[in-house]
Amino acid sequence: MGQIKVTACPIEGLYVIEPAVHGDERGYFMETYSLRDMQEAGLDMVFVQDNQSMSRKGVLRGLHFQKEHPQGKLVRVIKGRVFDVAVDLRAGSSTYGKWYGVELTEENKKQFYISEGFAHGFLVLSETAEFCYKCTDFYHPGDEGGLAWNDPAIGIQWPELTGSYPGSANAAGYTLSDGTPLSLSEKDQAWACLADTFRF
Repeated sequence: MGQIKVTACPIEGLYVIEPAVHGDERGYFMETYSLRDMQEAGLDMVFVQDNQSMSRKGVLRGLHFQKEHPQGKLVRVIKGRVFDVAVDLRAGSSTYGKWYGVELTEENKKQFYISEGFAHGFLVLSETAEFCYKCTDFYHPGDEGGLAWNDPAIGIQWPELTGSYPGSANAAGYTLSDGTPLSLSEKDQAWACLADTFRF
C-alpha cells in the first residue's frame, strides 16, 4: 500500500485517510481513491455516487443521515477549509451519541471515511469551500433524517463558533469568531436532539 495512509479514529467505523502527494515546482499529483489500496487497508466499501457542493463561510450543513438506505461517505475538501463531524447513531454501539471531528482543507488533503450508521455534517471556516464526497448508497428522497447540530447531550465543539444553546437547532445568535453569522437551512434548524432521533 503505497498511495494512502489510513488511521482508525477513536470511534469504530471512522477513518482519516491521507493520500501520498507527489509535488515539484510544477504542482502536485495524488491518487484520491484506489480500490486496491482501500482493500489492503481492510476497507471494502463500494461507492455508487459522487457529490460536490460549494458553501460560503459560516454555513453549517448537517447533521444528516438516511434511515432505510444508510450511506457510508468518503469526504474531502478541494477548496477552502471545513470542520467535518460524525455522530454515532448505532443503537448497540458502545460509543452511541459520541462525536468525532476532523479539519479538512485543500492544503492538508485529508479525507474522512464515515461508515453507515452515523450522522454527518460540516461547518465552513474559509470564505468559501468546495466539498466532495463518495457514497456507498444512492440518495433516496423521503429517506432523510437529521440530528440537531448543537444538542448539548452530544456537545460537539465546533471551532471558532460562539453562541448560547436556545433549546433548539436554531442558528440565531451564533457567530464565528470574526462575526460571521452561522447559516443553516430551515430543515437543519428543525432537527430534534439525540433523545428523539432515529437509531440504526
